[in-house]
Amino acid sequence: MKVTFVLSVASMSGGIRVVTIYAQALADAGHDVTLVSLPYPAIPLRRKIKSFVTGKGWLVTPVIPSYLDEMDLDHRVIEKYRPIVESDVPDADVVIATWWETAEWVNDLSPAKGEKVYFVQGHEIFPFCPTDRVIATYNTLPLHKITISRWLADLMRVEYGDADVDLVSNSVDHQQFFAAPRGRQQRPTLGFLYHETPLKGLDVTIDVISALQKKIPDLRVISFGSFAPTGAFELPASVEFHLAPDQEHIRDLYTQCDVWLASSRSEGFNLTAMEAMACRTPVVSTRTGWPLEAITCFKNGVLADIDDTEALTAGAEHLLTLDDSQWRAVSEAAHQTVASSSWEHSAKLFEAALVKAVGKRSSGQRLAKTASSVV
Repeated sequence: MKVTFVLSVASMSGGIRVVTIYAQALADAGHDVTLVSLPYPAIPLRRKIKSFVTGKGWLVTPVIPSYLDEMDLDHRVIEKYRPIVESDVPDADVVIATWWETAEWVNDLSPAKGEKVYFVQGHEIFPFCPTDRVIATYNTLPLHKITISRWLADLMRVEYGDADVDLVSNSVDHQQFFAAPRGRQQRPTLGFLYHETPLKGLDVTIDVISALQKKIPDLRVISFGSFAPTGAFELPASVEFHLAPDQEHIRDLYTQCDVWLASSRSEGFNLTAMEAMACRTPVVSTRTGWPLEAITCFKNGVLADIDDTEALTAGAEHLLTLDDSQWRAVSEAAHQTVASSSWEHSAKLFEAALVKAVGKRSSGQRLAKTASSVV
């Protein structure tokens, strides 16, 4: 097959990472794969001038690293930040939208660009997005959907009336993320991902850390993130922050933790939770994304409601204060939760979903859906 992925800005986000994994797997399987993305938006001249005259210097559009940078894939970045159009996309058998805005662009492409697929990695009803347009991409566009978690598949079926959705769960690379059986750390240790997007709940995480430090004075807290803290959130001085660590270092950070904390308000999946479990670290998470279907409270981690600081604190405190044998049991259960996960298996499911989508066009099912969606 000839396969095209249509992206927004390529970056170090989890969504881009997953796309990169599947693009490489498809290429390795002999498919002709192209990725088309936008450059980082240019900084407006007015903003540059304001920064200069206020003594902050002349702003330069940053170069954003992405998971695609080191890959031997056909990645085409268009000349400026704008909607991707017909002339940007090669003719193919299937073309895949990866974000609500790209779904609009893909829907407008001609049939020559391929059967249209919507890779839904999150419920993108975000404060910074136009809700009516986002909903329309789920509700009315005749694109075959592939989702990454059971709750997203259920959401597409129940909320948007689309039962013909392929579920291809994200996975974990056990050659990158693993750990030998171990006991509790001598010093209770909590870890979390640093991300300033409000949906990640960093403010809640900071409140949980503050509450835990009053209960566990010798608590150690470690964190990593793709970008350095900007000052928008004041991290406790005791937090050990690691900027853009490599995968091997990330594994080491997970294995130094007794608990991995995820306070997100919205998650399509939550890869870091799965990676932490692969490294035998129990997870305390809000009821979002993959943890919602994977965690059984007090067996392999703890679940709490969104923004429930008290419940997250109590869950983390419970795991951090277990005796060694009890913690080992929870750690082993966390590891077993993801032990059978495999990117190779997920890639085969993703490939099969694309073949299914192409088959729908051949059988005329897509045309029938298009007609019904317009009525």
